[in-house]
Amino acid sequence: MSSTKSHATLRYTTMRLGIFVGCLVVVAVLAHFGIVPAGIGRSNPVWVVLLALVLSAPLSYVLLRRQRDAMSEQIVEGVGRAKERLAANQRQEDAAVDAEEALRKQRSGTAQHTGRPAGPMRPAQREAAGSPGGAPRASGPSASSV
Repeated sequence: MSSTKSHATLRYTTMRLGIFVGCLVVVAVLAHFGIVPAGIGRSNPVWVVLLALVLSAPLSYVLLRRQRDAMSEQIVEGVGRAKERLAANQRQEDAAVDAEEALRKQRSGTAQHTGRPAGPMRPAQREAAGSPGGAPRASGPSASSV
């Protein structure tokens, strides 16, 4: 990964902040000399900041297109790597659960069918069983509603 892409988010954020500060200075100077209205009463600082925000947004959109695209690529690559790590962790966990189930079946001979798997349940199996913890749901009214 090149140095330009590795710091794309920092570069974009810094440049966007710089454009805002530049607009803030220009608007403050224009308000000081009376070229733009200074606001009503004591709202001058709020007015100046809001006007600077309104001016810097479209400038950033137009001037920082390449930096925004580079930042977007960096974020997409990071999300892709995170998804790959998550999938690898899930495969590793599934393999460990499968190995544990095989070992348990080997030790006990043939597992008796009780309606639930003999070993720990995977998240998909828990959802299919109908409860987050894997325990069967109680049927009928609960003790709190009686």
